[in-house]
Amino acid sequence: MPTMADVARSAGVSVATVSHVLNGTRPVLPRTRQAVLDAIDELGYTPNTLARSLVTSRTRSIGLAVSAISNPYFTEILQGVEAAALEHGYGLLIADPHDDPGHERKVVQLLHERRVDGMIVAPSADPGELVAYLRRHDVPAVLLDRVLDDRAEGAQHFDQVCAEGTEPMTRLVTHLAGRGHRRIGLVAGRPGLSTTGERITGYRHGLAAAGLPFEERLLVQGDSESAGGERATAALMSLAAPPTALVTGNNAMTIGALRALRERGLTVPGDVALACFDDFAWADLFSPRLTAIAQPSKELGATAVRVLLERLDAPDRPVRTVRLPCTFVHRTSCGCPDRSPRPDASEGPQRPERGADS
Repeated sequence: MPTMADVARSAGVSVATVSHVLNGTRPVLPRTRQAVLDAIDELGYTPNTLARSLVTSRTRSIGLAVSAISNPYFTEILQGVEAAALEHGYGLLIADPHDDPGHERKVVQLLHERRVDGMIVAPSADPGELVAYLRRHDVPAVLLDRVLDDRAEGAQHFDQVCAEGTEPMTRLVTHLAGRGHRRIGLVAGRPGLSTTGERITGYRHGLAAAGLPFEERLLVQGDSESAGGERATAALMSLAAPPTALVTGNNAMTIGALRALRERGLTVPGDVALACFDDFAWADLFSPRLTAIAQPSKELGATAVRVLLERLDAPDRPVRTVRLPCTFVHRTSCGCPDRSPRPDASEGPQRPERGADS
């Protein structure tokens, strides 16, 4: 089995230079770095990660704790995290906290015991135990997607990465109001999550901007899950004066809302207009095609890795919150005509129009 000394001889450099290339501990000239990488590839050298971690106190691994990994949104975040981690030479250990505060603390402790260099965590609606553990053990961590309120315990101790939540939801509501809807219902997510709170705020801002009153009965919690979205939609459509338009707070609840509407024989957008937070791969395949807010999920994951690595390199740097913009994806479930060009027999599928509003 080739050794680091073999790599150094093949590349014509010192063993220390090979170590710097592998560990990123000192800048190396691009030409020299490439010579080392070529020698590693030619010889088939595999670094001894365990031995290296004993010397550097680094395992070059990142812990990722996100719930509902089966959700397409979090799956894309995972892809972004993994790609960015590998690009920087880090491995990834993954755990699902199941949005349960007690389990969340346990899986974070498990990741910590595996000696990860830092963690990326999407916190639950009650992250007190999580925050206390991370602070007590001084674990470098980035909070992802769900962030802590500025007044919350620990908010000033962690970097945070998330998408904009308020303004995009406001845009969905004002778009529906612009279509003439005066009773717009919201299927909101799990109470306590920052994403839920921001989207409710955006909903209320949208109503106010359109000159519409807020009616408490038109806001129903869907618990961020398909079954909850179905129950919430059923409750809204059972009102004496049901909404003529719905906004759903995430992709899972959108599926539940569509199921509830279908069971009542209601069509979208003929009977009820629909716009949703979270775009997903098959949203353009529904009939009608779903008007949605697309979050930059892969970019969120990659940004969280970058922020964490910067924290590891400079532990005393100021804490920051990074917010990424979303995209309004204009399709037809909101009741607007289909503006996308119709492909002829020789053309492939067309991409939806983005960013246009009517």
